[in-house]
Amino acid sequence: MTDLERIIDQGTGREPADIVLKGGQFFDLVTGELVASDIAICGDRIVGTCGTYKGRTEIDITGRIVVPGFIDTHLHIESSLVTPHEFDRCVLPYGVTTVICDPHEIANVLGTEGIQFFLDSAMQTIMDIRVQLSSCVPATHLETSGADLPVERLLPFRDHPKVIGLAEFMNFPGVIHKDPICLAKLEAFQGGHIDGHAPLLLGNDLNGYLSAGIRTEHECTTAEEALEKIRKGMHILIREGSVSKDLLALLPIMTERLSPFLALCTDDRNPLDIAEQGHLDYMIRTAIAHGRAPLAVYRAASISAAKAFGLNDRGLVAPGWRADLVVIDTLESCKAKMVFSAGRPVDDALFATRSAVEPVGLDSVKARPVEAAHFAVPATDAETPVIGVLPGKIITEHRRYRLPAKGNQTTVDLAQDIIKVAVIERHGKNGNHANGFVQGFGLKKGAIASTVGHDSHNICVVGVDEDDMARAANRLGEIKGGFVVVENGEVTGEIALPVAGLMSLEPYESVRDTLHNLRKAAFALGATLEEPFLQLAFLPLPVIPHLKISDRGMVDVDRFMLIG
Repeated sequence: MTDLERIIDQGTGREPADIVLKGGQFFDLVTGELVASDIAICGDRIVGTCGTYKGRTEIDITGRIVVPGFIDTHLHIESSLVTPHEFDRCVLPYGVTTVICDPHEIANVLGTEGIQFFLDSAMQTIMDIRVQLSSCVPATHLETSGADLPVERLLPFRDHPKVIGLAEFMNFPGVIHKDPICLAKLEAFQGGHIDGHAPLLLGNDLNGYLSAGIRTEHECTTAEEALEKIRKGMHILIREGSVSKDLLALLPIMTERLSPFLALCTDDRNPLDIAEQGHLDYMIRTAIAHGRAPLAVYRAASISAAKAFGLNDRGLVAPGWRADLVVIDTLESCKAKMVFSAGRPVDDALFATRSAVEPVGLDSVKARPVEAAHFAVPATDAETPVIGVLPGKIITEHRRYRLPAKGNQTTVDLAQDIIKVAVIERHGKNGNHANGFVQGFGLKKGAIASTVGHDSHNICVVGVDEDDMARAANRLGEIKGGFVVVENGEVTGEIALPVAGLMSLEPYESVRDTLHNLRKAAFALGATLEEPFLQLAFLPLPVIPHLKISDRGMVDVDRFMLIG
């Protein structure tokens, strides 16, 4: 008997199903009804609903509700600080059965080697990890990246079974002004999925950007921006991560009418936040608690997300659909009691069936040693540019202040919460070092440093004391990357991230506990940000809070702040 014959026989009830969930209800995302029914599974497929079935294995779920597995439509697994295997083990039990990841961070450090590592890992994980090929490596010509990925280096991956298409196309000025490198990548992926990244882009410039075949957007921060992009055919991926938190601002668009054009994503979320709050289940709970209709929310978490990325085999509890299922207590609480991935009950034994993938990039931190003098900033009579941190956002403000001087050097101004910041090239290419000032971290002493520095992932260090800044930066080289906290010359907290300077080799539980202690060490310095390390990691981004593009395709630098 063929597999298809078995599927048909189990669906018709002529033979017992492999697994039957009995006594519960399922949430019908077509009608919005809770339907009392058995759910029959054969292999990786649902074969029966709206009836009674017998099974070789029968599981009693009386009093519980079955919903389709959740789909995270845009994330960087590296930002969880663990490898794809540990991310799988960490997040799948929360009901996230599919993720669409952009290995943009590891690609900017290691290039094709990093992408291959992710694809190899995706072939082994229990959750379905789909990969978008990183479109912007390097992310900017204004900072030194570890790699360069022209279209010729992406094409060999295009037909890999785990690849969906081209990842977030961040260089929207390059699209609008027809940069040849941008056009070559867009041409190569016409007809496939091209993910968007165009914060605050509206009007005719947005029309031009979308005309290139770009369909999805996770950078909307207001309902008004999202509505214009939906009207122009975009699928909006509502984001709630560890730093970028847009869910509450976008709740007005989360309606049943608009839900076919919505999905959920985390972008960047670390194991500590996952342990304390959850993952997509947290977004679902929060949206419903704020009055959004469960039908709209669960559609965005599953079927609408699947449709947006051409994953047409999943997203409903219905015969013939992939058996990615979450058994929850109530729609409002969304607490996963049981998870099925491609028909397999998720437990420790299932994770044990995976084959390991050798880590890469274990010697990626090649920065030159620094000392306190490297952080000196000459005194000036003029106002000094200062990066203004906005809590809970990755965008920053370009501020200007008159700062105190000591001798011939400009110094920190703790009364105004202004401390030093530096970016140090760590890919072994040129040894570049840039200094500046930042406002909003709250530090009163010491320094914190990171090799996670979007998007080129050089060393970024902020601090009050130059000796502590040097100690923190140099310690990163000793531990092969990670986060470090230094006070009075002593390392008071650290986590090693030796995989490309981005990910730990430890279990996610260990990373979670270490992050808790690391936060405490940062707070002991006076840090006031909820997520000081992730905020630090986004500090080097060339962020444009009020976009203006000239006729030559150049950003108006008076509205722009970049360090490094």
